Amino acid sequence: MNLRGTLLAGTLLALSACAHLPQARRAEAEAIAADARETEVMCQRDDACAAPSPWREDALTLLAQSTAMAPAHRVLLLERGEDALLARLHLIRAAQRSIELQTYLYTDDDAGRLVLNELIAAARRGVKVRLLLDQLFSVDDIRTLSALAGMHINFELRLYNPTFGEAQTNALEFGAGIVCCFRRFNRRMHVKALVVDDLLAITGGRNYQNRYYDWDSGYNYRDRDLMVAGSVVSQMRVAFDAFWQHRLSIPIARLHDVARDILSEGAVPDRLPAAKLSRTERSTRLSAMANDPEQLNQRLFVPSLRVGRVEYLVDTPGKPQQLTPSRHGNVSHGLHDLVAQARDSVLLQTPYLVLSKPAKRLFRRLGAGPDQPTVEISTNSLAATDAWPVYALSHKYKRTYLRELRFQIWEYKPFPTNSMIDLEATGALLPEPAPMGPNLIDVPRRLGSGGERPAMRGSGGKRHGPVPLAHSGVRVGLHAKSLVIDRHIGVVGTHNFDPRSDHYNTECALVVFDDTFARLLEAQIRHDMRPENAWLIARRPKPAIFSGLDYSLGKLFEHLPLFDLWPFRYATSYELDASCRSADGELMAEATLGIADPARSRCWQAVGSFPEVDVPLKGLYTRLMTAFGAGLAPIL
Repeated sequence: MNLRGTLLAGTLLALSACAHLPQARRAEAEAIAADARETEVMCQRDDACAAPSPWREDALTLLAQSTAMAPAHRVLLLERGEDALLARLHLIRAAQRSIELQTYLYTDDDAGRLVLNELIAAARRGVKVRLLLDQLFSVDDIRTLSALAGMHINFELRLYNPTFGEAQTNALEFGAGIVCCFRRFNRRMHVKALVVDDLLAITGGRNYQNRYYDWDSGYNYRDRDLMVAGSVVSQMRVAFDAFWQHRLSIPIARLHDVARDILSEGAVPDRLPAAKLSRTERSTRLSAMANDPEQLNQRLFVPSLRVGRVEYLVDTPGKPQQLTPSRHGNVSHGLHDLVAQARDSVLLQTPYLVLSKPAKRLFRRLGAGPDQPTVEISTNSLAATDAWPVYALSHKYKRTYLRELRFQIWEYKPFPTNSMIDLEATGALLPEPAPMGPNLIDVPRRLGSGGERPAMRGSGGKRHGPVPLAHSGVRVGLHAKSLVIDRHIGVVGTHNFDPRSDHYNTECALVVFDDTFARLLEAQIRHDMRPENAWLIARRPKPAIFSGLDYSLGKLFEHLPLFDLWPFRYATSYELDASCRSADGELMAEATLGIADPARSRCWQAVGSFPEVDVPLKGLYTRLMTAFGAGLAPIL
């Protein structure tokens, strides 16, 4: 750190310290909040007036039948956003004793407020509710937090690793945190888990914000959760307890800015401040659906699977300070061990394809072995991603991924033809399809997969999202983190398979050892890799002259940590020609064979490195990041 940076950080820390309250004053604020909490419990029944649940009944049966040698579980992939939100409402309403909710991001919008109201209602009917949020990107409205601090005796909220001991982090504090306390500031709790009564749980990629549940009119995530019942759930609750009791998990009334607010008023607000809601009718509709046994059965129970062995991988709250000798957390170790066992195939879905050095070594060993399993990757395109600097680093190493590690890569489109997003739920109202290039696939866009009406294109505008696009619409970005090994092991969790997940963030994942489940998960990932939903990434057509020199110079520049300015990259994006699809929509043999080398196949047309992106000098921006951003790879 240079002298100027040190002085800036020191000044900001001094100003922050001046605004801090002594411990006695914060204890006073905690006492005010505690005295204000409601103590009345609305239900006196032993079951806390919980809603009936086929999942709960089945969980009890599974526990009775399960043994150490023959465990029994039930699982359900939650692919659609509203189903994932419905599942959360159902589990909260079915709770009889306890609810633990842990997440990285929590926004007080329609989805966030709907879940928050359900948690408060559960506390009032007698359920112990504990809510643990990573501070940096979660609720930071001080009046809302003050109200929650004094909400109910059964409701507790803590924030993990608050910046300078406060709920809010302004821009100056954000900068100071990076300058003065880089390692601690980057120590984020990325675990996402909802645990009910030690019986039922959900984990996966989704946070609590409209765009994770198909409720944003401009940009939504294609994400995935796993709902589980059985003995593994008690392990998830034990892991939650470890985070809850950790010294970085701070009760909200003890935070300096929240305590100041409580002390200044001498009381907590008697109700939650109004949230900024966009379409309240969606919450009303979904809430009513959560009371409909037939809907719950058809959407959440009938599609579920009974399986045997399920394992929970989770990092300790001591990460990264308490890392193993290889500097990886528990989840990274577990995933690396699973991949190392692959004999036939590895199918990986990650929003951010930036591999750590140990991951690269692992895949090199796989490729060098006698079995050489196929490795296929589903990830974001620049047009779909929510983090273009991360994409730029992925772009830098495409040659390594394709040629040395032998990956087959598909990059998700921002307007996939058949996405799992319920476009009608987003509220977007512009029904105009995106223009397609000559001879390229032109399948009418649908509401989700299998919808019957043309999808409504978005009202978000072409500049909604991290990079502007050539067309307006409801943009979709991949956010699911999943893995299938040898069509036998399926993994759903929070780990992005990137250096940040390895070294800084705490992560979790459920590992299901079941052929049927693995095939179902594989089918969902391959759906996202279909040519109408993703671009194939492969070597660009060789230049007519000096192709060997071009390759050698590109490889040389790729290995430079700085000044990687070679303009001719190894890979490009390919689109399928419409003539290479059969009448029923399947790829013809010629198209399938062309996937190995699309530059030599008439079925695949090169469409450039960054299709659909509409940024002047977009190549320059991305190349600058590839040129100077390699050192940032561990934290992106």
